[in-house]
Amino acid sequence: MTGKDAARLIDISAVRTHHSLNDIKEMVDIARQYRFVNVHTLPCWTKTVSDMLKGDPDIRIGAPVGFPGGGHTVKVKLLEAEQLIKDGVQEMDIVMNVGRFKSGEFSYVADELKQIIDIAPSSVLIKVIIELNCLSDSEIDDACSLVVDSGADFLKTGTGWIPGDANIPRIARIKELTHGKTQIKAAGGIRTRSEFDALLALGVERFGINTVSALTIVESFN
Repeated sequence: MTGKDAARLIDISAVRTHHSLNDIKEMVDIARQYRFVNVHTLPCWTKTVSDMLKGDPDIRIGAPVGFPGGGHTVKVKLLEAEQLIKDGVQEMDIVMNVGRFKSGEFSYVADELKQIIDIAPSSVLIKVIIELNCLSDSEIDDACSLVVDSGADFLKTGTGWIPGDANIPRIARIKELTHGKTQIKAAGGIRTRSEFDALLALGVERFGINTVSALTIVESFN
């Protein structure tokens, strides 16, 4: 694997409260230089990034729905998704309503995901964030079933806003539970080449890594 091969598996992001237009521009420049597969911003920047990347079709435009807590009403999440689609989003990372899920309201969560996924054109990849560090082992089993049944393209392990490590053993379990029926995006706490390699060996298809750590990992291949 080369550095460019690694970059084609990594989403980089600028989704913190303080990220400004200058931060967004810097991230896009880094993505262009290293050919990272995807750049993520908060929804207010999606149209801006879409315009910036018109000449770079191999760098995809990502944004979250219901970020970071997932507790928005269904109506608000739908409105946000509709606007993102209008603004040129190519990958939407939906934060599952973890509070409702942990309350046992699986039908609520499933219906919410279905409504959002149904309005997205087939060209838009959908990832569902289960927020792994908030869940027990038994809850992970049920979350995997919900995501697989939703028809999402990816199960994403976390937002990166909840403290925790790279969760390699738990992601191995998720890989077993999903049986290849949905791809896995590992995100949150991934900082080193050894963690990247271990997750890659499990068959993880996509990674969400902060830009500094992503650059260190990519450059280690070169």
